[in-house]
Amino acid sequence: MDNAKGMVNKMPPKVRITKEMIIEAAFEIAREDGIERVNAKTVSERLHCSTQPVMYCFKTIEELKAAVYEKADLYHSEFLMNTDEENPLMGIGLNYIQFAAGEKNLFKLLFQTGGIKQKNMEELMNAEELNPMIEVLQQEVGVDEGKARKIFETLVFFTHGYASLLANNAISYDEESIVKLLDDLFQGACATQMMKMEEEKNA
Repeated sequence: MDNAKGMVNKMPPKVRITKEMIIEAAFEIAREDGIERVNAKTVSERLHCSTQPVMYCFKTIEELKAAVYEKADLYHSEFLMNTDEENPLMGIGLNYIQFAAGEKNLFKLLFQTGGIKQKNMEELMNAEELNPMIEVLQQEVGVDEGKARKIFETLVFFTHGYASLLANNAISYDEESIVKLLDDLFQGACATQMMKMEEEKNA
């Protein structure tokens, strides 16, 4: 009897499932298999628990998916800004494409699922985090803020289109070709905006 009591006392404490653990598990499911695979059953299986903690922390699965979106958005933003390229805008462009190639399901969640709360191109181009880089671009190219943002806009539309093709397996990832294309596009966009600035001066 005493031995049985001792065995009960030595049983490991039950793991408490937290909201953060649920979001992390759902994030990993979305990352590996897509946001459509996130539900109470798959998350509880990932955490080796019942569905009760999941439904206790989140009233609906849509609420959980919204939390996953927020986590993916933060991860994506940190990924983009992590560049040591001499030209930071080129670095961001390359990171954007690399993210789509390496994190296809997260890219689709953020930009292609048509649900939750997706960022549009205007939000991306006007993000406050980009202001210091726009200022550097103004100084290096010798254009005003409006022209600098036009250059950035050209890069955004190209990188988003290229990234979307990669995320949907329409093309294969070739970094050497991508870098060359980005450089050509950047140089062309700069030349176009500088020419427009000269035309405005002479008008």
